[in-house]
Amino acid sequence: MVISKVKLPDVSIVIPNWNGLHHLEPCFESLNTLAYPGHIDLILVDNGSRDGSVEFMRRRFPRVRVVQNPMNMGFASACNQGADAARTPIVAFMNNDMRVDPGWLIELVRPIADGKARCTGSLILNWDGTEVNYAGGAMNFHGIGVQVGMNDVDVGKYKAAQPTLFACGGAMAIDRELFLHCGGFDDDFFAYYEDVDLGWRLWVLGETVQYVPSSVIYHHHSATSRRVDVHRIRLLQIRNPLFSIFKNYDDDNVLRALPAALLLTMRRTKYLLNVEESEFSLTQNRGLKKGPFGGLRVRAAGKLSRGNVPLAGIADVLAINEFSAQISKFAAKRKWIQDRRKRSDKEILTLFKEPFWPAERPEEYSTLQSDLADFFGLKDLFPEPRGQGGAKVPPSGPASGMGAR
Repeated sequence: MVISKVKLPDVSIVIPNWNGLHHLEPCFESLNTLAYPGHIDLILVDNGSRDGSVEFMRRRFPRVRVVQNPMNMGFASACNQGADAARTPIVAFMNNDMRVDPGWLIELVRPIADGKARCTGSLILNWDGTEVNYAGGAMNFHGIGVQVGMNDVDVGKYKAAQPTLFACGGAMAIDRELFLHCGGFDDDFFAYYEDVDLGWRLWVLGETVQYVPSSVIYHHHSATSRRVDVHRIRLLQIRNPLFSIFKNYDDDNVLRALPAALLLTMRRTKYLLNVEESEFSLTQNRGLKKGPFGGLRVRAAGKLSRGNVPLAGIADVLAINEFSAQISKFAAKRKWIQDRRKRSDKEILTLFKEPFWPAERPEEYSTLQSDLADFFGLKDLFPEPRGQGGAKVPPSGPASGMGAR
């Protein structure tokens, strides 16, 4: 551990919680081991838990401030509430299903204190430290965040500190004044990709986000999200990347990326619905039988439907509908960001690292993505993707929130 020559500022650590009673003991016990020279204020923001979380915290960790919501307000809003309640120069965010290395906070805050960045993200390992969960952020051109190094057992490959598109919301620190000024996490995201959106926005506004591998934290990956219905998560994971690209690309590039993103979303929806396309083709010559009831059969044919439509497929349709329904609201958010733009897209897009990472496995999906990228001129925007230290892009996985929920 290298101690900064600059005095480290006081920090508030904000931990959102939703029915996470079983995580709270190891999380806060580990926070008690932190070696940090400044004052630490611990804030738990509880999203309407019904498992006794609040009562446990007040009994077991009475020095922790508890902000109590009557219902689940979402990860983004909970973090924003915690930052608003904080009274320190730096605010750090941490998932409740994590435990910290004793030097985690010193290493995370030091680059901010030294003026190297105003937002930093930790190296996140699995609970026993044998695999990477997050070693920097990447993104494809249609807004899907990627956790660099996901599931890689070669942890040593990710020891180089470097700028990153976004810090994982489950283990990051940021200048509180900056966080509040730029709007914090977007409340309308509720959860998932709110940290991708924030990081991208910070770069547009002229700030720097730093990946800090010397700041180590351990994580039960997706311990919260696995308790939620897949279709509810799916809606957010489809909708929020659309919100993000609409807000953050410049005026020229949003007109390239958004149509391609929508078309690729519809292709992914088709996979979920498992549609037999021949059922909708007139070339199959499945004419209705002639006879006195032919007219009734024609009218009835318009009411035919498929049973057991997957809820995840419906979620995709609703996600696109919600995106379109809120277009005016997000246009205002977009204007606020673009009016304050300090960096060009050309300066930022190198941070995507994996602009053409395919979100689906079928070869025909990759082909479609490539064709759309050609048609809309997206391939001209991105350099050849390179990984850390100039190597090929390392193993990665889709961001789960990001927030690594």
